[in-house]
Amino acid sequence: MRKLKQVNHLVGLLRPAMEDVQQRHANPVVVDAGSGNAYLGFVVYELFLKDSGGGELLSIEGRPDLTERAKGRAERLHFDRMRFQTAHIDAAEYPERIHVLMALHACDTATDDALVAAIKHGADHVAVVPCCQAEVAAQLKEKKAKPAGSMPLLFQHPWHRREFGSHLTNVIRALTLEAFGYQVTVTELTGWEHSLKNELILGRRVHRDNRRARLQLQALLAETGVQPRLTRLLGITPAGAGSEPMPDAEPEPVQDAVPEPAPES
Repeated sequence: MRKLKQVNHLVGLLRPAMEDVQQRHANPVVVDAGSGNAYLGFVVYELFLKDSGGGELLSIEGRPDLTERAKGRAERLHFDRMRFQTAHIDAAEYPERIHVLMALHACDTATDDALVAAIKHGADHVAVVPCCQAEVAAQLKEKKAKPAGSMPLLFQHPWHRREFGSHLTNVIRALTLEAFGYQVTVTELTGWEHSLKNELILGRRVHRDNRRARLQLQALLAETGVQPRLTRLLGITPAGAGSEPMPDAEPEPVQDAVPEPAPES
């Protein structure tokens, strides 16, 4: 019941994204990265794709038993435009163009792999609920050159290091999306009684890129001394001594950017 609560709430938050891509694309491609039992994918397909006559949903899961179980369920339900792939997120074969990518509780750096896939395949909308962010906490513990000033006090104790590392990981993820032209919203998925992994990062592609956000991200990496998998895969390096000044100009809109949603009446 807790999982159902999370899935239903996430689907409600995804509704504007799904309605947008269905209005603008005859056959939108939705990817559920790290799909597990594919509960989220089945609900999305049932509500948005089953009766639409177009579009497909690709579930990617690394455990073959879960893939086969979900595939059998889709066959029984006659969800003919659901596809399943057994692969880890970083090794999956993605469609050339993705319209919506979602990842619910893809563990640790698997969320980074999902974001890389979304960025590289031009996803209009991204929705991720990160889980078990451990990589940055380990980097904070192991790195030899500590940040200057009082910042190390934020993570000198193991508990604080885990919490600070988790928060820093998601700040970097949100800023990375912004650097690649996404407008980002960070919010709560559902009540804490249903899940402690509760942070939802939503991205809507509105620009070709955002140099200001990229420079802010590079500065943050330099100040904290970390470089998580997401930034390594996308070639974003910490700021150096000769960093560019912050630009004053607004980022350039992308031609097929996702339009602003209409105001509610």
